[in-house]
This record gives sequence, structure tokens and C-alpha cells, in this order.
Amino acid sequence: MSFIYESERSMEMYQDFFTCLKPPSLYQQSDVSFWTEEHISKQLLKAHLDPNFEGASRKLGFIEESVKWISETIPYDKFPELLDAGCGPGLYAERFRKAGYNVTGIDFSKGSIEYAKDSAEKQNLDITYVYQNYLTVDYENRFDLATFIYCDYGALSIENRAIILKKLYQSLKPGGKLLLDVFSMAKYREFQELRTWNVHEEGGFWREGKYLELHEQYRYSDNVTLEQTAVVNENDITTYYIWNCYFTKEALVKEAREAGFEHYKIFSDVAGKPYDSDSLTMAILLEK
Repeated sequence: MSFIYESERSMEMYQDFFTCLKPPSLYQQSDVSFWTEEHISKQLLKAHLDPNFEGASRKLGFIEESVKWISETIPYDKFPELLDAGCGPGLYAERFRKAGYNVTGIDFSKGSIEYAKDSAEKQNLDITYVYQNYLTVDYENRFDLATFIYCDYGALSIENRAIILKKLYQSLKPGGKLLLDVFSMAKYREFQELRTWNVHEEGGFWREGKYLELHEQYRYSDNVTLEQTAVVNENDITTYYIWNCYFTKEALVKEAREAGFEHYKIFSDVAGKPYDSDSLTMAILLEK
């Protein structure tokens, strides 16, 4: 009976192995969210806090420059209540608080929120942190300024982009402002389709123990890309999807207007660099 069970299990793993290599339908979500997996959450936090790595947060020098520009352009004495959506471990939120804003940060990574709360307490910074999916927030005319930074917007599906923009619009007081950034078409042109595999003998980002990582990158229609990672160990196979949409100026403005925003300014980044079509990012400052 044990032999039959193992044979059936092996056949299931074999079938799952080939299934996990197939490109999914556009914006299909992973069966398991890596935001809530304990080991991956810890690795994400480590990536956020690495000052020399830009895969999760921007480098501290840019963050400082960005907060300086934001506080000069949208000063706290006129826009005191700030919502930092997707705040991570609080790298921006802490600097916003030090610049004078009353800050509320929201993130769906439990590890990042716990770190942010602990860091704020150690520095005696009065910041409100909320462990919640920002797609489910329900604020009404509460904030003067909202930020949605590090191209999180383009990682969402069309439907979820409409949801978050409407949520952020509703959260703002009349005259309130929203700053967000996305990857540009210049970044899209750099994207390359590829397929790699690596064996992690001592564990790594995706798992604590030994695993095989199969990574693939695909281009989809409508300027969308997918980074697909299948993680294989002795127990199971799990596939993770990271989507990204890349924007023209016209496409980004169109989605903003559909959410209710009419007034906008375009920049190359959230540090206020003048718009350049060759920039890898694009930022938009919207007004309710």
C-alpha cells in the first residue's frame, strides 16, 4: 500500500511539475500569497532594509531626496494628514513623520508592519500602522496627501488598479493630493523574456531548506510582463506570479481620470525630476 501511495504521489508531483511551467492567463494570481508566508515575509523585510538593494525599496539616498521634494512641494502645514499605502517597514513613513506629517501607514506584510511599529516606538515617533490589504481600506475624506510609491500600482490587475485608485480618491479630502509612480515604456523595452533554474542547497528567498527554483519571464499584451517562479522541494511545488504593467503618460492619465482625478502633473520619479520619456519610471501627482 505504501508503494502505491508513493507512486500516486510521485505521479501527482510529475503532473504538477509540468503544470507549473505553463504561462498562466493574464493577471492570474498565485494559489499562495507570498506576502503572508512567514519565511518569505522575513526575506522581503531583509530586502527592504538592505541599503544597497533596490528590489524591494529604493536606496536610502533616493528616499531622503524624495521625502525632501515631497515635503517642499506638498508641505505638511497645508497637507498635514498623510496616508502611506504599501508602507513596508516604514522607510518613507518615518521620514514623513520627521518632516512634520501625521502619518498612517498600511501594508499587508505582517513582518514589515511589526518591524515598522517597533522601529517607530524605539524612535518615539507617533505613527499609526495598520496591518491590512490596502485594497480593502475604507477611509472617507480623511487625508490631505496619499502616497503609493515604488511602482506598486503597476503590479496590480486592471480591476485592482481601479479599486485602489477609487479607494485613495475617496480617502482624500477635497483638494487632497495623491502621488504614485509606475514603470515606464522605457523600462518595458528593457524587459527580456528568459528561463533560468537554480538549486538552493542551503535555502534562500523562497524556502528555508533545499529547493529548486525555476524562473521564467514573459511578455503579455497591453504592455504587461510576468515574472513566474516555481519552487520545487521534496514536499510540493508552488508557483508565484509577479505581474507588472508599464505605462505611457496617456494611459496613466486615463486611469486616473476614470477614478475621478482631473488635475495632474507628470514627473520622471517621486523625487520631482522633470518628465523624460527615457526615464525608467514615471510619477504622477494628482489632485482631488
